[in-house]
Amino acid sequence: MTDRTRQRDAAADKELSGVPDEFLEGDGYLEGGESAEGDAYPEDDAGRGLDQALASLREDLEKAQQDILYARAETQNVRRRMEKDVSDARAYAATGFARDILSVADNLSRAVEAVPEDLRDDSKFKGLVTGIEATQRELEKVFVQHGITRIAAMGLPHDPNQHQAMLEVPSADVEPGTVIQEMQAGYMIKDRLLRPAMVGISRKPN
Repeated sequence: MTDRTRQRDAAADKELSGVPDEFLEGDGYLEGGESAEGDAYPEDDAGRGLDQALASLREDLEKAQQDILYARAETQNVRRRMEKDVSDARAYAATGFARDILSVADNLSRAVEAVPEDLRDDSKFKGLVTGIEATQRELEKVFVQHGITRIAAMGLPHDPNQHQAMLEVPSADVEPGTVIQEMQAGYMIKDRLLRPAMVGISRKPN
């Protein structure tokens, strides 16, 4: 290295004395705040990175909030379904037993209907008939206490949801499709069908 080169370098160092290193061309940055490759300051890159990170965090937060809302709604739906299941279990717990006991009610009705009128006044049978009728009334009372009600049928239009048509009877006295005969009583347990009524319905005569 010549003396002239040394002097020039020394003069340059003196001029650059006190200038921050990040502004020196030798560190890869030019005057004006750009690097030799034309990039912005690291501070600008950091700012953009921070904005992107904040935007990503906001998206994640919104998604998490949405997921929480969905989870709360699903929890509420599950709770309502469980409450309904418990309520139904309590309301219809006696369904199987009630369906079985209907045959007892049928037999009591047949027994009462089969008693001739002359025997009702007979002192020998009067107590028996009275006891059967009292048992029938008590059974009907128990049915009502448990929400079991008899389905109305006679004289009403045929309802396939409650009436099971067993036969059609020609009749000019009533509208076609009217229940004119009941072979077996039907019952509801609250708002559910326990057993349909077996009926005969009218049709137009040939």
